[in-house]
Amino acid sequence: MHREDLINIGKIAGTYGYRGMVRISPLTDFPERFGKLKKVIISHNGAAREVLVEDARPYGSSYLLKLEGIDNREDAQEYRNALLQIEPSQIYPLPEGYYYHFQLQGLSVYEEKRGFLGELTEILATGANDVYVVKSAEYGEILLPAIKDVILEVDLKEKRMLVKLLPGLI
Repeated sequence: MHREDLINIGKIAGTYGYRGMVRISPLTDFPERFGKLKKVIISHNGAAREVLVEDARPYGSSYLLKLEGIDNREDAQEYRNALLQIEPSQIYPLPEGYYYHFQLQGLSVYEEKRGFLGELTEILATGANDVYVVKSAEYGEILLPAIKDVILEVDLKEKRMLVKLLPGLI
């Protein structure tokens, strides 16, 4: 597994107590996953390693974790801002028609009439709906609202998205 394939689910925001517990800021829509984790990949200072989760419990809007090998407050402080990651096979399944951002980034975007538009490079989370940023050699940057009228089809196996441009998008 390559490090760039790993999915971020949390960030170590601080310590808790003197026995090496760390406070996790969730980076997932499913923070309850922390209570069920048996192992996690910790990425820090350019290195990634798998560690066992010895204990986990909710703490306000965050979680407290006791990770193997982090046994005191000083050890825990060294991991501040480290990322907790999982492999793609560990993601929670979503309902049909819903996708994780990492699954969509890099897709080739095609329009019904114009053909290939470009590559989906970024997803902007707005209040109403996400906005997909498509980098196009021909049209520059295209901002597509992630709504059913625009996004017609997503094919993750073929790594492509079919869209219908509304007037004024190009």
